[in-house]
Amino acid sequence: MNNQPSNRSISAGLVFAVLLWGANNAATKYLLVFWPPIMVGCTRFVFAGLILLALFRWTTFFGKLVPITPELNRFLWLHGGLNLALYIIAFNWALSLIPVAHVALYLGASPVWALLWEGKQEINWKTFQRYFSAALALMGVVILFWPALHGGVGSLLGEFLALIASVLWTNYGRQCRSLGAKLSGPEISACTFWRAGVWAAPFALFEISTSTPALRIDLVLIQLFCVLGSGVIAFALWNNALRHWKTSKVYLFNNLVPISSMTWAHLFLGEKITPTFWIAMSCIISGVILGQTNWQKLLGRRWKPPAP
Repeated sequence: MNNQPSNRSISAGLVFAVLLWGANNAATKYLLVFWPPIMVGCTRFVFAGLILLALFRWTTFFGKLVPITPELNRFLWLHGGLNLALYIIAFNWALSLIPVAHVALYLGASPVWALLWEGKQEINWKTFQRYFSAALALMGVVILFWPALHGGVGSLLGEFLALIASVLWTNYGRQCRSLGAKLSGPEISACTFWRAGVWAAPFALFEISTSTPALRIDLVLIQLFCVLGSGVIAFALWNNALRHWKTSKVYLFNNLVPISSMTWAHLFLGEKITPTFWIAMSCIISGVILGQTNWQKLLGRRWKPPAP
């Protein structure tokens, strides 16, 4: 029996994940007013990981958890878990300093970083296409950075952390693709989440010791939504797609994250869209589309790329 999901079902799952992440980003921005950033990410990953492990243990919804060998356990700790912990630290700190739409837009450049990571960089048309698309995306990043250069240290730090989060997010996707040969999407999420939470725990405890988080029912419910929606469901769909598609192809759906995040933040937080957002998004999305387009297939077999 062929268990390969259709491209349509994978795409639908990715769109739903993007909607959940957009809502998650706006909700996290609200939480960070009352809770420290690393604590938010740490607790979210710990609880999401434990929930997934419990589902594997007491239900057959995701199937059975594959036994973890010592080599796989080491890879999960030093690559998947550590990378994810660094990502959530950079991401949440950036989110506390700059608009939601800006942070999400940096993640929108992830397909370009993924594309540059893939394959050998030979001197040919494809290499030129890759680097020109990267230059366009980088131009978008510079446009986002430019106002921060004149707007204070806090904004500049936020933009820089968002860029770092974008690269870490791309690398996490590559790790997930490697893990996909041995683990399913939900298994990857379960195994990397709680490890990322453990990596981040010492820093979260330090935050709590210096700033007591507010304990309110609405904040707990928002965090619960983020744990279940963006943590359990969205990551399971994302990692499942990474098992069947190339990293750069999956990360094309990151283009929708800025729009989803911007919409949720505007509707529920009243966050204004900065003048540079649309210009930067145009550059980044143009770079992603250029880098991913198969021009020979699009224009016909007779078209051949120019010689370098």
